[in-house]
Amino acid sequence: MKSKGETVRKHIVGTAHQLFYRRGFNQTSFSDIAAAANVPKGNFYYYFKCKNDILAAVVEHRLQAIQAQLQLWDDELSDARDCLRRFVDMLHREHAVIVRYGCPMGSLNLELCKTQPELHAHATRMFDLYRDWLERHFEQLRYTRDDAADLTLHLLAATQGAALIANTYKDAQFLQREADRIQQWIDSL
Repeated sequence: MKSKGETVRKHIVGTAHQLFYRRGFNQTSFSDIAAAANVPKGNFYYYFKCKNDILAAVVEHRLQAIQAQLQLWDDELSDARDCLRRFVDMLHREHAVIVRYGCPMGSLNLELCKTQPELHAHATRMFDLYRDWLERHFEQLRYTRDDAADLTLHLLAATQGAALIANTYKDAQFLQREADRIQQWIDSL
């Protein structure tokens, strides 16, 4: 059973996660998070001393979610190509929020690499999880380690680029077409 404090902390992290995604880290204040979480600002400092502490907790939350997602995909799918397709399928499943807000990982990493390099290194770990997982599946398709690494970066660039352009132009159909093209590329491997 969770303690009340742990429940409140998780609620704050979930609220901050949504605000950082929708507004951006730098555009979200401590007060914004406290108000949205409905936690008095004085109590808020009990859980987090500064906004960077909240970001670290949000990134840890995202890392755990990504790890669980990747494990689930591995458990459900035995074919490496199906795993790669499932990764790209996120563009289809999440198209509405991607078009509105962009990719949560890409947006956060882009913002932090420009303004807070020390925080960016922590947020990069989200991409690292996907990168390692994708490389392993390209290797299962009998690509060399170097080729698998190159194909992984190509796939990450293609999905991130599609998310960025779809968000920029608010074009869900473009995102769907690009996801289909990337799926066709995977099928051709």
